[in-house]
Amino acid sequence: MFGLDAFHLARLQFAFTVSFHILFPAITIGLASYLAVLEGLWLKTKNPVYRSLYHFWVKIFAVNFGMGVVSGLVMAYQFGTNWSGFSQFAGSITGPLLTYEVLTAFFLEAGFLGVMLFGWNRVGPGLHFFATCMVALGTLMSTFWILASNSWMHTPQGFEIVNGQVVPVDWFAVIFNPSFPYRLLHMSIAAFLSSAFFVGASAAWHLLRGNKSPAVKTMFSMALWMAVIVTPVQAIVGDMHGLNTLEHQPAKIAAIEGHWENAPGEPTPLLLFGLPDMEQERTKFGLEIPALGSLILTHSLNKQVPALKEFPKENRPNSTIVFWSFRIMVGLGLLMLLLGVLSLWLRYRQRLYESRPFLHFALWMGPAGLIAILAGWVTTEVGRQPWVVYGLLRTRDAVSAHGDLQMSISLLMFFVVYMSVFGVGYSYLVRLIKKGPQPFDDTSPPTDGTPARPLSAAPEPLEEKR
Repeated sequence: MFGLDAFHLARLQFAFTVSFHILFPAITIGLASYLAVLEGLWLKTKNPVYRSLYHFWVKIFAVNFGMGVVSGLVMAYQFGTNWSGFSQFAGSITGPLLTYEVLTAFFLEAGFLGVMLFGWNRVGPGLHFFATCMVALGTLMSTFWILASNSWMHTPQGFEIVNGQVVPVDWFAVIFNPSFPYRLLHMSIAAFLSSAFFVGASAAWHLLRGNKSPAVKTMFSMALWMAVIVTPVQAIVGDMHGLNTLEHQPAKIAAIEGHWENAPGEPTPLLLFGLPDMEQERTKFGLEIPALGSLILTHSLNKQVPALKEFPKENRPNSTIVFWSFRIMVGLGLLMLLLGVLSLWLRYRQRLYESRPFLHFALWMGPAGLIAILAGWVTTEVGRQPWVVYGLLRTRDAVSAHGDLQMSISLLMFFVVYMSVFGVGYSYLVRLIKKGPQPFDDTSPPTDGTPARPLSAAPEPLEEKR
């Protein structure tokens, strides 16, 4: 298929499924915390706007949560089906970490999700708020364990290798490995920003169509305050993450920078744009700023950044990919910052809800956070290559012994099923968003006592009535 062998098809399949999956947890994490804030504000102020927004976004959260669970199960199975070498080598580390996620995050979410979705008029307001907070905490705990497992693959420690298998000897060192704190903060903040721009774009769509209800204005204002405050914080965390990566994965940084060799005694320039060529070992058409690479990456004008030619060819990440995926992520981050700064100016001019060019800008920035997350994950995962466990297990040694035909058929099936199932899910989410916040009816719908699925919290039909 496409001239690729089974190894590259297995990588493509995992990249495809994880790219679909990561979009759902990113929105789930942010929306869960947003719902907790909305309900807390309603309890404090009794302003019905916050209650209307809560019941609008809880439907979108429910649909997104359901699709996230389904897509996550597929990824878990792939560790055994397509990456048995990895499971055999590192299963004693990654297996327990994923189990801890189930025992903490999943159990916490499962215990309170039903109360959150269906218990508004069936339990007291304090208990319902507590349930919402526990679901939000559960999403963050899930992030904690997933990032602990993935970060260990980047900066492994706290283990011994016995008979060709990893054996944990210090779980504290395993979990709190050197890259984990930075990657946990970076991903969590990215999820909050993605949800903020998702919410802001939804409000901008309604404002452009003349819906200037208090609920729509409120969610637009809250989203932009999030952008103003959190985007600079993400930039600082990203810088700290970069310094940590330079320390532990210098080849990745060299590939991100498209930097091949250092001139003796000169600081490293920063390549803004270019086309890295892995065969010719140079970056074509490079546009560089002298010494800025050293200043950003080492906070010094005297130190040099490691260059790709300092590493053996077989240990170099694909600079052509990570060079541009990183710049997509950073470029979108700068646009997010610009949107936040413009919102402050428009607030001052009292034209935040009136400027149509700005509303169009906010609308087009809706998927920016999610695209930036995808670009960031491409950067960090492709930049780790050729290792699946950095410095210990090569990706080629981790793949299962499948044939080209088997992997081609399974990849094609995944593509067809995902496009069908999740395509319907995305369409349904868009329909819910277009409906907009509605005044909340305090009367509970009738129930026969039968347990309901999370998707039942969004009762709108898939097809519009004609």
